[in-house]
Amino acid sequence: MTDHNRRLLTWISYLSYALTGSLIIVTGIVMGDIAKFFNLQISSMSNTFTFLNSGILISIFLNVWLMEIVSLKRQLIFGFILMVLAILGLIFGHNLALFSACMFVLGVVSGITMSIGTYLITHLYDGKQRGSRLLFTDSFFSMAGIIFPLISAAFLARHIQWYWVYAAIGVIYLGIFILTLIAVFPVLSKDDDEQVTTASTEKWGLGVLFLAIAALCYILGQLAFISWIPEYATKTLAMSISSAGELVSYFWGAYMIGMWIFSIVMKRFDIHYFVLVLSGLATLLMLGFNMDSNTDHLLIIISVLGFFSSAIYTTIITLASQQTKEASPKLVNFILLCGTIGTMLTFIVTSPIVKYYGAHAALLTGNGLYAVVFIMCVLVGFVTKHRIHGHASAH
Repeated sequence: MTDHNRRLLTWISYLSYALTGSLIIVTGIVMGDIAKFFNLQISSMSNTFTFLNSGILISIFLNVWLMEIVSLKRQLIFGFILMVLAILGLIFGHNLALFSACMFVLGVVSGITMSIGTYLITHLYDGKQRGSRLLFTDSFFSMAGIIFPLISAAFLARHIQWYWVYAAIGVIYLGIFILTLIAVFPVLSKDDDEQVTTASTEKWGLGVLFLAIAALCYILGQLAFISWIPEYATKTLAMSISSAGELVSYFWGAYMIGMWIFSIVMKRFDIHYFVLVLSGLATLLMLGFNMDSNTDHLLIIISVLGFFSSAIYTTIITLASQQTKEASPKLVNFILLCGTIGTMLTFIVTSPIVKYYGAHAALLTGNGLYAVVFIMCVLVGFVTKHRIHGHASAH
């Protein structure tokens, strides 16, 4: 593996997270305009986005086996073709059934791409580098969370149709496609297969179960909170769509900065204590946001919340991978899958809550789920094997 090729594959991983992040995060911004476009209530429209989340879930689940059958390069090239077709479908096919189908395809494409991106990082980097590289890779998810809400809000404020937001997101996959054409991808050898089999047959233990629940509740809680902030801010706090988009962007901006800083800092601490403190602080900060209605305060609180919650998910994945002697790709994919189930459940869980109790209730639900993450992190402390396996920090 040459350094040049390693860099190409690493950038594919970075962009794969940016792609998924942009698709998920713009939902809250564009949902109102899409609901008007199709003449639906916003709570009914939000259910349609379950197709996007289902596509992500199914593709991550299937890609554990698909990677062994279809080469990574072919998957990414085929994904680009599907992405182009889905975006064309959104631009030219203005009916709800086609919209749902296109959202599902976008979900499948981004799920496969993110799964490949995660695999590449765990394959290319070992030891101390793996945890910090995963964290830095995940920062591209939040980087998309800064850029695309601002792009979306700017498009909508200028009365540019919502589907051009998805065309802009397609530019990320164009970058992945170009890098894919010139990169050489790893192929799973028989030796790798044996290593994977050995690692996956080792008992995962109760710690993995607690971390899987934490991953699911963290993603579900985060998206329940962040997806309904634009609705809450515009309807309850009487903010403009641009100001609401700014709230979301501040969260993801601080989230990205937090990831960069924590990717360096986390190596110096025991990884379990690290995630315990972060999840506790994030829960309290989210409560502060939900209890305050001063818009000046909210920008500060959401920024600090974004900063402290930035490393939680990647640390959960890293800690889970340290519950066995050898980091099992199936274990890492399992935790990723649980997080993606949280993504899929976002609107299934929150839409009825918003319909009957309002957007603020969805934000409080997110807060409750963050509290569950903290409780799971406490429970993990009693059964974790990361110290037994010599992983005192993010090694």
